[in-house]
Amino acid sequence: MQEPFSTKIKRWGFNLFPAYRRTGGRLTYLDPDWRRVDLKLPLNWKTKNYVGTIFGGSMFGAVDPIYMILLIKRLGPEYRVWDKSAAIRFQKPGTGTMYASCRISDEELDTIRQILETEPATKRTYQIELKNSDGEICAIVTKTIHIRRKINR
Repeated sequence: MQEPFSTKIKRWGFNLFPAYRRTGGRLTYLDPDWRRVDLKLPLNWKTKNYVGTIFGGSMFGAVDPIYMILLIKRLGPEYRVWDKSAAIRFQKPGTGTMYASCRISDEELDTIRQILETEPATKRTYQIELKNSDGEICAIVTKTIHIRRKINR
């Protein structure tokens, strides 16, 4: 899928943000409507651990902010979005570049908005699979996100 130049600028800015840059992860695609983000995490001297595989902290850090930011951008300024909890399960060592894709569908946004019509807040859980170049899952990150409507003051 072709990425517009304006979106490339946003992606480059995200990749240059110091906290994200230090994870070793890099966004490779950013949907203009913030529906999807693709990223890669290469095995290199910055991401390699003592035994020569990708450091678990790099795996986690590379995907950590993605769903929170997608939801902030897609829901808009009338909602508050926070990371609530996270977990990582390692399936196999990351011995090369790893890839992940994160998506927020229109149906998911509709569900969130519908819940928040009657409830003060909701928690949504998302899973991110970090895969190697063969498509094998190396790690699964589970993120729980807290969402509520802003209170006008």
